[in-house]
Amino acid sequence: MTLSNLVLAIVVSVGILILVFELVRRKKLNEEYSWLWIVTAVFLLLVSLFPPVLFWFTKLIGAALPISALFFLAVMFLLLIVLHFSTVISKLTNNQKTLAQKVAILEYELSKKKTKE
Repeated sequence: MTLSNLVLAIVVSVGILILVFELVRRKKLNEEYSWLWIVTAVFLLLVSLFPPVLFWFTKLIGAALPISALFFLAVMFLLLIVLHFSTVISKLTNNQKTLAQKVAILEYELSKKKTKE
């Protein structure tokens, strides 16, 4: 990796960290969703500061080039994001179903009460 590539990678990873912290501070991103972005930015920073880590990881997964290892990590990151959002959506769907059932019960009891009066 050239010096300009390393500097760019460091700037991007620090920029991601600053952006995530700023979004959390402004309450535009919940803390529970920020951990994956923070871990990713820290990993990118470590790979940028210590390029041998990327070469080690490339050998570990059996990739031909370090860029292949980075693409593999990017795909894994996206899969983690999708899995995380799927669990959040499932939880919200169950909560919405429970709320709808409770509202229906309350409406039924209210209409039953009105007919008695």
